[in-house]
Amino acid sequence: MPGVNPDMNAVIGHDDLLLVTLDTLRYDVAAELLAAGRLPNLARHLPGGEWEKRHAPGNFTFASHQAMFAGFLPTPAEPGPHPRLFAARFEGSETTAPRTWVYDTPDLVTGLAAEGYRTVCLGGVGFFDKRGPMGSVLPGYFQESHWSPEFSVAAPASFEAQVAKVEEIVAALPRERRLFLFVNVSALHQPNWFHLPGATRADGDSRATHAAALEYVDRHIGRLFAAASARRRCWAIVCSDHGTAYGDDGYTGHRLGHESVWTVPYAQFFLGGPA
Repeated sequence: MPGVNPDMNAVIGHDDLLLVTLDTLRYDVAAELLAAGRLPNLARHLPGGEWEKRHAPGNFTFASHQAMFAGFLPTPAEPGPHPRLFAARFEGSETTAPRTWVYDTPDLVTGLAAEGYRTVCLGGVGFFDKRGPMGSVLPGYFQESHWSPEFSVAAPASFEAQVAKVEEIVAALPRERRLFLFVNVSALHQPNWFHLPGATRADGDSRATHAAALEYVDRHIGRLFAAASARRRCWAIVCSDHGTAYGDDGYTGHRLGHESVWTVPYAQFFLGGPA
């Protein structure tokens, strides 16, 4: 596994944890913007200054997050097996290694709660909106969950609102309590046309507006990283849950088996705590 690859048994119980899913972000767009110098805030944290190319565990938000919350993060896009960071204890697992943190609960989130972590979810897309049974499943894994219309796909300042809420949550948490913070970033998801200067609703969404949305997220992600590491060192994972197609080979959207959907960017790294 390229980049930072710690023994997770030494991380869990010591560091705070941050998982950020940049919902629907395509690998090719993320890589192009990084190479062009258009993601300066993310670039300073990505190991080697690059995104890792991985395969998503699902082709739409609900399926992919169910897998990730069970310990199945996006898989490196090369032949494996690939040892996992986290895994439920079960006989015969070929991806559980000595450096894997193994838990005895049905999912990672409740496993971390059992270890003493405060588990907090900041929702973005509709699968986290808690407005009905379906939108309550994923937030239901967490001890504390938050969603509001200002975090949603329709809000042009959604990520700024999410970051402000994170700052509020972190400030209120007792310093001695470890934190597992999950943030589902909705800004990349359609509609995203409003992130491209001069675009109109009639222009619709495109690969270019998707890219502009990622630049918007990059402008504010430094505040998220600062909040997550304000109390102590933080182990961070930033990735996409799946990509999305913009007319590629005739396909549009996701929940389909196209390369633009299955291939996602991934990074894992430490955020240093306060001096």
